[in-house]
Amino acid sequence: MFVLGLQGSPRLKGNTSILLSAFMDEAERLGAHVHRLHASLVKVAPCIECGNCEEKGFCAVDDEMQQIFPMLRQADIIVMATPVFFYGPTAQLKSLIDRSQTLWARKYVHKLVDPGRKWRRGLLFSVGATKGQNLFDGVELTAKYFFDAVGASFGGSLLYRKIEKAGEISDHSTALEDARAMAKESVTPFLNRKKVLFVCTENACRSQMAGAFTQYYAGDKIEVESGGSAPAEEINAVMEQVMAEKGIDVAYRRPKFIEDAVRHGTPELVISMGCEVACPAFPGATHQDWDLQDPAGKSIEVMRGVRDEVEGRVRRLIEELAGRGEL
Repeated sequence: MFVLGLQGSPRLKGNTSILLSAFMDEAERLGAHVHRLHASLVKVAPCIECGNCEEKGFCAVDDEMQQIFPMLRQADIIVMATPVFFYGPTAQLKSLIDRSQTLWARKYVHKLVDPGRKWRRGLLFSVGATKGQNLFDGVELTAKYFFDAVGASFGGSLLYRKIEKAGEISDHSTALEDARAMAKESVTPFLNRKKVLFVCTENACRSQMAGAFTQYYAGDKIEVESGGSAPAEEINAVMEQVMAEKGIDVAYRRPKFIEDAVRHGTPELVISMGCEVACPAFPGATHQDWDLQDPAGKSIEVMRGVRDEVEGRVRRLIEELAGRGEL
């Protein structure tokens, strides 16, 4: 599983960074793959309100946000950590939040469903210098709307008043332990999922469809990965089109080597897509071969047929695993 921490404070070792680190360190100790992203260290320009995301479904600004979109889609848990600046998040983090309008547009304008949306969780960590009753109202509303835009349900917050001096959160009686406890509560259900790996040659078409459908139907019970022996540079555009016809959004997925797909967890079940793949051996894992034709380079009708066959096989797989008590 993957936890993405968004650190909004311009203080790289400030209070929210300490709070976030307590959560991320515990999540990693428990077995999660974690990544901390410091908003002040990435080049993300503000939204220019060009309308390209609503018209075409993609952000037209070419900067580091293009690498952040895939991480937001890959994450099982997203943690937004920021001090309160004028009742809101920091300017550095706000640029990232505003640019997520692209994912909002794909969901609400283009009517596409991110397969991970039903299972992804968003958490908010925040500190403020004053003790006002409404201190966190603005940042919490922003966080909830941001999480909805990127496809995550709001899973709770840790909010601490009268914290201002650098490092002061470490002296709080419960804050760091609160963060560790939230990590255990949030991460454990994801770690208990069955691990399934889909493999093919380019990881651009069949294995991507299988992964997306599996995540959509059973992402709370199956941790799914896909990889290829010789991955393409990008996913198949026709595959993306026919998945969109089913309302499934596979944008921002990236083909990868099989070795990279299992870097953070060994699969229990490996399913090849009917192609000759030099798949490494995984001790203890069972193997299936789905004899599927390769639709790449063929007509869109062929791609649709393979898509439907993949969806049917995925649904039967989930039923079989559940029937055997493996989910």
